[in-house]
Amino acid sequence: MIDVDLLTRYYGKTPAVQQVSFSIDERQIVGLLGHNGAGKTTVMKMLSGYLEPSSGSVHIGGKDLSSDAREIQRKLGYLPENLPIYPEMSIADYLDYAAHLKGLRTDEKRRAIRYSVDATELGGRYFDTIGQLSRGFKQRVGVAQAILGEPELLILDEPGNGLDPEQNEHMRQLVRELSSRATVILSTHIMQEVDALCERVLVLSNGKLALDSPLAALRESRELLLTASDEGINLPALLARLPQIAAVESLDTTDNKLTLSLALHEGTAMDTAAGNISRAVVESGAKLYSLTPQQRDLEQIFREAVQETGASHAA
Repeated sequence: MIDVDLLTRYYGKTPAVQQVSFSIDERQIVGLLGHNGAGKTTVMKMLSGYLEPSSGSVHIGGKDLSSDAREIQRKLGYLPENLPIYPEMSIADYLDYAAHLKGLRTDEKRRAIRYSVDATELGGRYFDTIGQLSRGFKQRVGVAQAILGEPELLILDEPGNGLDPEQNEHMRQLVRELSSRATVILSTHIMQEVDALCERVLVLSNGKLALDSPLAALRESRELLLTASDEGINLPALLARLPQIAAVESLDTTDNKLTLSLALHEGTAMDTAAGNISRAVVESGAKLYSLTPQQRDLEQIFREAVQETGASHAA
């Protein structure tokens, strides 16, 4: 669906994005993460055709954005972080204008507007002037224009901005529904949004791609958390001798219970290691209370990716 190759953008002599490459399949929801100034907004503007790259290429649906921008943009929906909504226009007039810009005509336009208004629950405010709307309703108008014509690619920059928890949950449901027929690139600083919606994450740091991975793969930490009774045995030393274990760290010893973090060697099968560890604990005479994989949280993954890129950039 999307193929980005060595995408680079300078503002004057300052590099905002440097040689970023990635590919995204159809109907994926991909999170685009990064600190302020990392290059997220610049990448999204280049993907939408709003901003030309200094070098590199973007192909969407097999077409080159540099030569087929108009055709690609008809099948693309873009919600920028600061949407240039016209405050003096009504929602009805604005969506009619946005549909016209997308090349929608007559019956097709009416169907598209009706769908986007229903999907964003704007029917009760349809003839209201945009300048009189709250931040949350303006955001919904922005999403409504982005999904006009049911685009094949949706680029959403902070779609939850200004929404209350109930509205935000509705927005999540809408994004899930849209992903059944569209590829979605979602930029947000709220990690819960990424957790709830995304199958894959791209992390930008200092204008470079620091991480590109499926979310499920990132969560696998290669570590097990063990809780067993403390019977006076040197259980850490005993388990450290197992061939699957790379390191043992003692986390807590209270109420005759011992909690250990067990790091596995690369390539070790988790099930095999868990079986050997359980057997070793029981045969030692200790009681095994729990043995579970440790899950890495997204905040930790993000920090590690940014720190590694920052260190290599400084070097």
